[in-house]
Amino acid sequence: MEKYTVKLTEGLAENPDARLIRQAVFVEEQGFVNEFDDIDGYATHIVIYDEGIPAATGRVFTKECNDIYTIGRVAVMKAFRGRSLGAEVIGRLEKAAADKGAREIVLSAQERVKGFYERLGYQEVGEVYMDESCPHIRMTKSL
Repeated sequence: MEKYTVKLTEGLAENPDARLIRQAVFVEEQGFVNEFDDIDGYATHIVIYDEGIPAATGRVFTKECNDIYTIGRVAVMKAFRGRSLGAEVIGRLEKAAADKGAREIVLSAQERVKGFYERLGYQEVGEVYMDESCPHIRMTKSL
């Protein structure tokens, strides 16, 4: 990660580059409509920069202030894929959650990338479901 820098913030307003990446990947590239929500206001957001350019993002939060945290909105800009930045985002968000007392992480993975999460130690839970016409699967990992 020598040429990368990392920015962690509480709330999306403090991290506009996270919005920029999510807009490019989820809205423009993948066609999602409901990308931004109220959770953005209190989630911890990460952006990884490659030589100052926003390259990857994700968020982590808990709704009930308990030891189960949710990772979501993990995205890597097309030009930066294949460099393990997605795994770096997940690892740093897991650490941020663990530092706040998380014992378990849950996430909703697009089915086409569930193998990525399995390689990081996540396991499928339940059935495939649709989110804006895209198949997703719930996954979990104990910390």
